[in-house]
Amino acid sequence: QVHVVESGGGLVQAGGSLRLSCAASGRTFSGLAMGWFRQAPGKEREFVAAITWGGGRTVYADSVKGRFTISRDNGKNTAFLQMNSLKPEDTAVYYCAAGPRGVVTSTGGYDYWGQGTQVTVSS
Repeated sequence: QVHVVESGGGLVQAGGSLRLSCAASGRTFSGLAMGWFRQAPGKEREFVAAITWGGGRTVYADSVKGRFTISRDNGKNTAFLQMNSLKPEDTAVYYCAAGPRGVVTSTGGYDYWGQGTQVTVSS
């Protein structure tokens, strides 16, 4: 079992930046891909970004390409999502997820989920 906890959400003005963190604990973090998803009110949870265990491959949703960067520090069992040039439409609860199936963009590809952190971007 892997327990993941997100942090770093908050309120920011449009054009600003936030850095989300995802700390994993429990069974070994080794071999797990990490993903970030988000869910706005009244909408389905959507893929944002994902990274392989070794960090050699990353995938992004088209809506965040060039603005968001996913990374990880395996020594600290932590993944990050650097979000720049934030827009009001980025407002959502952001979820971190971990799973052994490599970089996938569907929620079904991840076994372990955090409780989410709220990101609100004001215009």
